[in-house]
Amino acid sequence: MTLPMIAGFEQDILEQPDALASFASRPLPGGIASLDLTQFDRIIMTGMGSSDYVTIPLELLLARQGMPIWRLQTSRLLETLEMITDRTLLWITSQSGRSGEVVALLDRLSAGRKGIVVAVTNDPESPLARAADHVIELHCGKEATVSSKSYLNTLAVIHRVCAGVEGRVDEAAVNDIRTLASDLRTAIEAPPRIISVVAERALAASNPRFALIGSGPDAATALTGALIFKEASKVAAEGYIGGAFRHGPLELAGPGLTAFLFGSGTDEDLTLRQLVQDLSRTGSNVIAISPRNYDGAEHIAIPSHPVCSRMAHAMIAVQQLSVSLARQAGFVPGEFRYGQKITALL
Repeated sequence: MTLPMIAGFEQDILEQPDALASFASRPLPGGIASLDLTQFDRIIMTGMGSSDYVTIPLELLLARQGMPIWRLQTSRLLETLEMITDRTLLWITSQSGRSGEVVALLDRLSAGRKGIVVAVTNDPESPLARAADHVIELHCGKEATVSSKSYLNTLAVIHRVCAGVEGRVDEAAVNDIRTLASDLRTAIEAPPRIISVVAERALAASNPRFALIGSGPDAATALTGALIFKEASKVAAEGYIGGAFRHGPLELAGPGLTAFLFGSGTDEDLTLRQLVQDLSRTGSNVIAISPRNYDGAEHIAIPSHPVCSRMAHAMIAVQQLSVSLARQAGFVPGEFRYGQKITALL
C-alpha cells in the first residue's frame, strides 16, 4: 500500500511544537510590558479571520477588568474609522502583515495618524510591522498554507500578554508554553483513533454538515476551526459562540449534522451541556473536545489548564480532523483551489 504524500499543511502541523519553542525563547518587546492600558479611552483589537478570533481570550480578560475593549474584524473597522482616536490602542494581528484590509487600514490612517499601534505579525519587514509603534514577532517560520503554526504562536502571544495584564511574571507564562510545546509533540504524533472514525462517519451521511460551537475563550477554537475545516477540507462548516447556535442554526440539527463542542467541560458550561442533550435527541453526532465530557457526547480528551494549553490541544484535534476529512474526501489537505495564503485583495 502506497501512503499518501505528506502535504505542506501536514508538515506545518508537525512543526508547531518547534515553532512554539522558538517563540518562547524570545523576550517580549519592552514597550509591551510598559504599556499603561488605563491611558487609553478605547482598546481596539482587529484582524481578519483567525487573526481576529485568536484574541478572544484577551478581549474577555480586559472586558472583565472593566477596560473599554472592542474586537472588530478589520473590514468592519474600515467602515468605522471614527472609532480610532488619539487615545486609542490599536492592536492589529496579521500573520503576513500584508493582508488587504490591514494594508488599507494603515493607508487610511497614515495621513492623520492617531493612537498607538501594536502589531502581532510573523514578518518584521511587513507594512504592518513598519507602521507599528510596538511589534510582537511570532517567530513561527514559514507557513505553507492554512494557518497552523502562526495561530498557535499567536495564542502563545495572547497567553503572555494576559499574564502581564494579570500581574503574573512572564517567566511563568513562558514555562507554560515550553511545557505545551513538549506535550503537543505527543498529541501530534499519536492522534486518537476517534479522529478518523468521526471523519469517516460524518462524510458517509447523505447530507453532511458541520457546526463548531465554543464558549468563553474556547469560542476562538470554534470560529477558527470552522475556517480551517472549510480551507483545509473543503467541507461546509460554521462556527458559533455558545447559545448563538439556537438562534436559527438549530434547524440544521438531525441526522447528518456533526457538532463539535469546545469548552471547559465544567458545570459552568450550562449552555453547552443543555445543547448536547438537545442535539443528541435529534440524531446529530455530538463530539466534545474538552477536558471533561458532556453527558450524551463522544469525547476527545484534552488538558484543562492553562487555558492556552486547552485551546492549543483542541486546535490540534481540529487540524487532525481536517486532514482526515480531506484525505477521505480525496483532497490534498490544506491545498488552496481558489484562494491563497495571503489575501491581498479587499
